[in-house]
Amino acid sequence: MKIAVNTRALLPIHLEEEGYFIQETLRQITQRYPQHEFLFIFDRPFNNRFLFGSNVKAVVAGPIATNSLLQKWWFEFKIPAILKKHKADIFISCDGLCSLTTKVPQCLVVQDISFLLQPSLFKKSQLLFYKKNMPKFLAKAKSVVTLSDFSKKAITNNYAIAEDKIMVVHSAADKACTPLDFEEKQMAKTKYTEGKEYFVYAGAIHPQKNLMNLLKAFSVFKKKQKTNMKLVLAGKLATRYDSFTEDLKSYKYRDDVVMTGYVTKEELAIIIGAAYSMVYPSQCESFGVPVLEAMHCQVPVITSAGSAMQEVAGDAALYADTSDYNEIAGKMILLYKDENLRSQLINKGKEAAVKYDWNKTSKLLWNGILNAVS
Repeated sequence: MKIAVNTRALLPIHLEEEGYFIQETLRQITQRYPQHEFLFIFDRPFNNRFLFGSNVKAVVAGPIATNSLLQKWWFEFKIPAILKKHKADIFISCDGLCSLTTKVPQCLVVQDISFLLQPSLFKKSQLLFYKKNMPKFLAKAKSVVTLSDFSKKAITNNYAIAEDKIMVVHSAADKACTPLDFEEKQMAKTKYTEGKEYFVYAGAIHPQKNLMNLLKAFSVFKKKQKTNMKLVLAGKLATRYDSFTEDLKSYKYRDDVVMTGYVTKEELAIIIGAAYSMVYPSQCESFGVPVLEAMHCQVPVITSAGSAMQEVAGDAALYADTSDYNEIAGKMILLYKDENLRSQLINKGKEAAVKYDWNKTSKLLWNGILNAVS
């Protein structure tokens, strides 16, 4: 079988969660099934480390699809021509977009459902694109994969698609996420917070992530607890979100907030592993990988109630209505004052985290691929 894959999310640098999902699942799938041929389709120059074996070939098809118009051209003209030329048996697209003009069966992976959960954060042109095309993508795909029952429910509630057409394939954490010993934690705290304890948020610094409410919650926490605790925001600043750093300049506790910028997966695992707690207030995730990463590092978690993260962590986390910064602050204070609760969450997190790994994820994705071709 010749399997073509949309790999434009496999960026040479700054690999995001979407690209990391493709990297880890396709690495295992290509190596587990050497009898099949894989064609990775990039929209820009790529790094050879993404060619995981001799059964993987690559083709670069520009232009770089950075907006809806270029995406339409890429999927409706470039992709069908490549699939026809290379006689592909199936096309896998892991960014929620697929081709409406090819006759090749498609497995569509919908990782991002934020446009359904927080439409106010999107431009009108972006929402119009999703409103017009997502029903067509879901209808065209032979099989649909998403990352949680939460996101599956969001899709079926908004689109006329049969539940049995959608397969849930949970994501997983980076293998670098492991518990740190005392000395490793001290070194990380010395490097990032002058030796102080800290709460950590991991992920993009983006309007969708509800970080303004996290800053407000941290203010309430600092006022009530009179502590030298810090807040570390570990992630890359989103394009055109410079207003966040401008707002931070006038923030009362700005000296207690550390922005790391982009860090490697290995360094991120250290930053998470040395934290007092992960606080992840995003309300529009399909899965919530940072929550899982924290549990692997044996770090307790505070996150959003009624979200995909609740499905991931179960009773191993504290939950707040994160639209209310006072609720977030209340959970931070509760965890800060109760070491027994913190220990309980760490132990429960260890049990919850072992349910998710890339081996299971890649096997489930393979089933989704087979469903498309059959």
